Amino acid sequence: MRCFVTGAAGFIGSHLVDRLLRDGHQVTGYDNFSTGMRPFLEPALRHPDFRLIEADLLDQEKLAAAIAGQDIVYHLAANADVRFGTEHPSKDLHQNTIATFNVLEAMRNSGVRILAFSSTGSIYGEPQVFPTPEDAPFPTQTSLYGASKLAGEALIEAYCNGFGFQACIFRFVSILGPRYTHGHVFDFYRKLLADPNQIEVLGNGKQRKSYLHVSDCIEAMLQCLAKLSSPLEIYNLGTEQYCTVDESLGWICGHLGLNPNRRYTGGERGWIGDSPFIFLDTRKVRALGWRPQLDIRRSVINTLQYLQENGWVLSQR
Repeated sequence: MRCFVTGAAGFIGSHLVDRLLRDGHQVTGYDNFSTGMRPFLEPALRHPDFRLIEADLLDQEKLAAAIAGQDIVYHLAANADVRFGTEHPSKDLHQNTIATFNVLEAMRNSGVRILAFSSTGSIYGEPQVFPTPEDAPFPTQTSLYGASKLAGEALIEAYCNGFGFQACIFRFVSILGPRYTHGHVFDFYRKLLADPNQIEVLGNGKQRKSYLHVSDCIEAMLQCLAKLSSPLEIYNLGTEQYCTVDESLGWICGHLGLNPNRRYTGGERGWIGDSPFIFLDTRKVRALGWRPQLDIRRSVINTLQYLQENGWVLSQR
């Protein structure tokens, strides 16, 4: 197939590009490199079936030309900065919601009708049901990031109904693994490099989070798409586990041989929009036969090992 990947130089996007090329597809990567890393695409750039377009999703003319002739669009590009969303409210609107609308319009005008969309478990806000299923009661939004992604989901649903699109929407927990460039493992490791004797922990350390390794994430996405037959399917992607922030920090410190004094900022949330408990119901995707291969602890350590071996990632971020 001719596959179009937005956010191709990002953490998840670059892994998806590598997998699609390995599976024999032709891949066009699209990225503005606002957060994507060109070294992540080094293997793909050596592949004869890969083409890179450096452009912004807000550039409708370039986007339309790039999508023309594709068979499927994997829309992964987004501003994923949940923590600092209130400091730049328009960023989520433009880079997530409006960018998604532009992708949908470019697809509509070019006759491309199959879409995979990376949404987020953050759209559930602070739910009352755990593990949280895809059909949970409509949530109250607690972050601008989650709200912008939910708006993108709504647009996709409308295009499926109005223009005959087929789409898979994936609501991820936090993803871990090689090429990881932001999140709690990154933050904790950088803090411990600066001061191995003490560390600040946002909130009270009791926040419960679920995580998924990027290789398991990619495998789940491809299995769901291979079995797509209805106009729209929504899948939670995660594990049947969660851990506390303190537990994850303990694994990190144990791997590094450190025992720093922990200083908590207090409260059950680390920042505005930080959900104190994220645990998604993944029975729907498991019914397809998918199972994650790595548990949370192994995913955390694998991520940390990558950061240890690739110090340039910390310096460039």
